[in-house]
Amino acid sequence: MDALTLEQVSHAYGAVEAVRDVSLALAPGELVCLLGPSGCGKTTVLRLSAGLEELQKGRVLIDGRVVADGRRQEPPEARNVGLMFQDYALFPHLSAAGNVEFGLRRLTGAERRARAAEALEKVGMGGQAEAFPHTLSGGQQQRVALARALAPEPHIMLLDEPFSGLDVRLRNQIRDDALHVLKSSGAATLMVTHDPEEAMFMADRIAVMRDGRILQVGPPADLYYAPADAFVAGFFGDINRLQARVAGGRVATLLGEVEARGFDDGIEVEVLIRPEALKLEPVTSGAPSEGCCGTARVMAARLLGRTSLVHLSVDGVDGEDLHLHARVPGRFLPEENEIMMICLDYSQTFVFAAGEAK
Repeated sequence: MDALTLEQVSHAYGAVEAVRDVSLALAPGELVCLLGPSGCGKTTVLRLSAGLEELQKGRVLIDGRVVADGRRQEPPEARNVGLMFQDYALFPHLSAAGNVEFGLRRLTGAERRARAAEALEKVGMGGQAEAFPHTLSGGQQQRVALARALAPEPHIMLLDEPFSGLDVRLRNQIRDDALHVLKSSGAATLMVTHDPEEAMFMADRIAVMRDGRILQVGPPADLYYAPADAFVAGFFGDINRLQARVAGGRVATLLGEVEARGFDDGIEVEVLIRPEALKLEPVTSGAPSEGCCGTARVMAARLLGRTSLVHLSVDGVDGEDLHLHARVPGRFLPEENEIMMICLDYSQTFVFAAGEAK
């Protein structure tokens, strides 16, 4: 039985339809990320799941039990969910332990103290139980907020942009710790984020949203290597875009021919190529590698740490050159104006109808 189920949920704020016919199910222990740009409806979906917004259309079920269907509306405290928001919302007059104990009023005093101590220990804050929020760093406050949400042992955890207020280095560490704590808790987790890298790091499955709708749901690898449309493909990072026309089930581009299955001849399409799909080799007298499709001039090369980004120019038609980005592992910094051979990885090359949402 699924821990959380949304069935054809829609919600409007006045004339603005924020969520449109959303259906999604989370298994016990599964972590699902709602991913999309600001204003796409993902936080509204989270609030409807929590009971913080009154459901207008559709159904919300928890452990197979209907908690909202347009006629009934169970409050958040009756849904056995843990909530964590971007601002953490810690009570400034309570210690870390006091904040965690706040949601445990049904337990005896001794039980509350023991449960709070256990929750703080799990998130690495056992030694800061008596500290007040203003004395804690942003990362420490985030850990306390997570402990408070987990302490009642909810079946479902709902997280809204929980790491966005942290600097990059701290965010990486905190979300790594949080992932292990959440998975070990056994709770189903629905997490909202606008960061595709964070979603891929955290999620068992990702649901990509746009304009109130879910466009595609699946494991991170499926969405990255088999995007349903141009928007999903482009949302996961920089992408090269080429315009072309289908002829004989293929499209001819400046990087060679690419298969265009399912498109009629004459249809205008857009070819999307991830930067890491462009492999670069020195021009030599030897035989080029498989997939090599021409040459390009290096415009600039920049080291980005684990990878290098190479800006390329390919001679185009009518004197208009094609500007491409290639992302290669490690330190690879060819000289400006150096001519390189381009090899194309077709598994990271996608064809969609021209004019699809970007």
